[in-house]
Amino acid sequence: MPTSASFGKTTDGTEARLFTLTNAHGMTVTISSYGGTITRIQVPDKNGKTGDVVLGFDEVGGYQSPAFVKSNPYFGALIGRYGNRIKGGKFTLGGKTYSLATNNGPNSLHGGKSGFNQKIWTATPARSTDGQSLTLKYLSKDGEEGYPGALDVTVVYTLTDDNGLRLDYTATTDKATVLNLTNHAYFNLSLGQSKDVLAHEVTLPADRYTVVDATLIPTGELRPVKGTPFDFTAPHAIGERIAQVPGGYDHNWVLNKTTGQHSAATVYDPASGRTLEVSTDQPGVQFYTGNFLDGTLTGHNGTVYGKHAGFCLETQHFPDSPNQPKFPTTELKPGETYHTTTTYTFGVRK
Repeated sequence: MPTSASFGKTTDGTEARLFTLTNAHGMTVTISSYGGTITRIQVPDKNGKTGDVVLGFDEVGGYQSPAFVKSNPYFGALIGRYGNRIKGGKFTLGGKTYSLATNNGPNSLHGGKSGFNQKIWTATPARSTDGQSLTLKYLSKDGEEGYPGALDVTVVYTLTDDNGLRLDYTATTDKATVLNLTNHAYFNLSLGQSKDVLAHEVTLPADRYTVVDATLIPTGELRPVKGTPFDFTAPHAIGERIAQVPGGYDHNWVLNKTTGQHSAATVYDPASGRTLEVSTDQPGVQFYTGNFLDGTLTGHNGTVYGKHAGFCLETQHFPDSPNQPKFPTTELKPGETYHTTTTYTFGVRK
């Protein structure tokens, strides 16, 4: 069974718990009931040495410090109700316009001012035939952060014996709403040895990406990546062409496959030999390169998190889909069940 320990108390005095899942190979994943946050993932490198590969803190206070709140990087957290941005903090559904908090310039980001990343989830550890698991539940009330419908959300983290971390998201609503759940883990496959991820080689099986305006809202254009620094259909180091992208990578790639479980990304770190394979049933993945990290946060083992200290691969529907009728819909209606699965699988090349 997974182990459990205290993660400290939140600013309102609620205790956060920490749960550690372990598989047959000794890989461990540690998750907090606060925000469903992945705080550590320990996997071996090409020499068999185990190390942590995600950015995070040793206690819940790190996720609530003034410096963290100011920069708000969402380390490792479950994101909802709506991952990514909604233009102007508004959308119309069923003829009614809903207003959300604008917490990212003029737009709403990652569920608003108090999204799922800041909630204490009800946590139940278990063991199944697939491996150790943690079931997290949260009931988002009708009107929370401006979203319609009472939303019943369940997220199950399962650590499999092939070094995969599977996230199964399920939700139902009593009123039509919009929903786009994801996880915001920051990975660095050489964490502790390399201060940034610019040497990591990334492959994204996507021939198009969503073009965005100056506030990172999609224009509606799905532009071919060919001949641009957004072309990761073959492996490229993150740092190879990042200077050609103003501000760095923080864009949604339109995955080529749209049905069943399909590849969303492959990452290889030459220094550690570690690999990361991401599979999903979602139509897009947000590839973000930690552009806003500025060295003001210090995490595990005294590691300072500067610019490009980690990268994110947030499987998702496209940003601003509620305002983009040509994008795949994110509407969830009463009687329907939202379900999506994403798996992060770790390996090594020697």
